[in-house]
Amino acid sequence: MHQIVTKPIDSTRRWWILATVVAAQFMFGVDAFIVNVAIPTIAVELKATPAQIESVIAIYLIAYATLVVTGGRLGDIHGTRNVFLAGVLGFTLTSLWCGLALSGAELIIARLAQGATAALMVPQVLATLHLLFTDGQRSRAFAIYGIVLGLAGAAGFLLGGLLITVDLAGTGWRSVFFVNVPAGLVIAFVAWRIMPSVPRQSGTRLDIKGSVVLFAGLLCLIGPLLFGHDVGWAPWLWAVMAVGGGILAAFLKLEHAVARAGGMPLIDLTLLADAAFLRRLVAALFFFLANLSFYLVMTLFMQRGLKIPPLTAGMAFLPLALAFVVASRHSGARARHRGSRVLIEGCAIQIVGLAALALVAGFVDAPTPILLAFTMIIFGYGQGLVMAPLSGAVLSTVKPVAAGSASGVYGTIAQIGNAAGVAAIGAVYFAVEALQSTRAGFLVSLGLFVTLILICVTFLSWLRRASA
Repeated sequence: MHQIVTKPIDSTRRWWILATVVAAQFMFGVDAFIVNVAIPTIAVELKATPAQIESVIAIYLIAYATLVVTGGRLGDIHGTRNVFLAGVLGFTLTSLWCGLALSGAELIIARLAQGATAALMVPQVLATLHLLFTDGQRSRAFAIYGIVLGLAGAAGFLLGGLLITVDLAGTGWRSVFFVNVPAGLVIAFVAWRIMPSVPRQSGTRLDIKGSVVLFAGLLCLIGPLLFGHDVGWAPWLWAVMAVGGGILAAFLKLEHAVARAGGMPLIDLTLLADAAFLRRLVAALFFFLANLSFYLVMTLFMQRGLKIPPLTAGMAFLPLALAFVVASRHSGARARHRGSRVLIEGCAIQIVGLAALALVAGFVDAPTPILLAFTMIIFGYGQGLVMAPLSGAVLSTVKPVAAGSASGVYGTIAQIGNAAGVAAIGAVYFAVEALQSTRAGFLVSLGLFVTLILICVTFLSWLRRASA
């Protein structure tokens, strides 16, 4: 049975629909960064352990990564509009729950639910853009989408610091979650009024078992990194990680079994035969390991180590975020002229930025927020040069018929990399901080970031030579 589009979508109305779904994407993007600014304050008020601090970020990403493909398929089965509304309302309610959490453990559970509802909401944004813009305005629509993605980071840093400093009605850090409630309700109401019902796609099925197994494997693999510091790195943690590796191996076997039974696996198994695609995925994984984890470590260093207030720390990230947006706009033209070399150049600029930060942290007793802000511009510009063209480079060998599945796999790997980076590098940071100092933890973390980006460059260079 199909839903029918009962009204033609005129040119003006589709731009309003674009604004509505992109507003939801903006809310999701802001949430990813606003929490970073609030983390030190949350840790103090909830008496959260280092593991809980990392988990507030990582569990959200794990939930999103394992369910985002399922969220996309639910849109195909039940209609993009219906699932989008469910996702927005779910994200709104779980944001309220996050803001009302009374302990670190409760906040982690609420963030898990929030990540799951985001996985319903976000896939419908691109699906709606693909549906509404099939003419010459398509590139303009996606350009707006890209700009909004870039600005979400800047808005998250600024809004997080501002809300904590203003302390609306004594809510403190809780307001960084409460702010999603009125925004989500407005987006849901407008979407309910103007989004069209679209035909459902027949033949689309869910792989619930695959999602559950993938989530369990990632939790067993990444969880011990999150809680290792709290339990003194007990030997049983490594056994849990080994179990996680075994579950992920079983996940691939399960996917083959689903395919043999005539089902629709979570991932397109033909992609596993594309060696170039898999190698590019590995390069992307190492890039994302050093992505969100950088912002966590930088925030902790500024607020815990240098005692910089949340608002000032948030504003220190603004030049980085704007440099990221500018670089993202430049990266398309550079990629057309220089191909995959732009990725290597962007990684090199990131390494220069990290080295500059290490010099500042190592030789300046009390670096000012302005000095840190201008130093981070280098890193932000390099990151922006890589982020936008990286997805195109990873998908370059994929056949058009598998492009949607490959995009889903890429998005999943990106979020897994973000979560694993927060867990692993966060664990190192807290361990070194406990043994020596916040500054030492920061410097060691910078060294790990450089190492991960160098590994990414190694894979990219290898692939570039192979394709040449």
